[in-house]
Amino acid sequence: MSVYYFDSSALVKRYCYETGSFWIRHLAAPEQGNGIFTAHITGIEVVAAIARKARMREMSESDATTTIRAFRHHFQTQYQIVRMTPEIVDYAMDLAAKCGLRGYDAAQLASALVVHADLVASGVSELIFICADTNLNGIAQAENLSVQNPNEHE
Repeated sequence: MSVYYFDSSALVKRYCYETGSFWIRHLAAPEQGNGIFTAHITGIEVVAAIARKARMREMSESDATTTIRAFRHHFQTQYQIVRMTPEIVDYAMDLAAKCGLRGYDAAQLASALVVHADLVASGVSELIFICADTNLNGIAQAENLSVQNPNEHE
């Protein structure tokens, strides 16, 4: 069992076919027993991405509705949701200022860093940050996270 943090760019690949989808689906499959953390805001981002694919006619409205329903179920039952706390918001603001990150990217990274620190402090395991954004991955690595890009798998 491994412990992962999926940002929205990675998690959307579980629900919409993109480069890296098979790899993400394998990691996220319940039978793998992996721990998957993600930020509360990921729910907004993933639903928005799926809805956008329907608007752009990359998937049917019916498929989008079914996909969103599946995501919402998994969001409630399969992921460990990281809530936005004052600590994470402050950390995200610092990362945004220091690294030039967009708001949600800073929030995702701050959430992952807090989870990572908690896991290391408890001696459980190291967190692996899964993200399809090369820039964000570089910053995450500079912040001492292990990083995997799903676009490099498949």
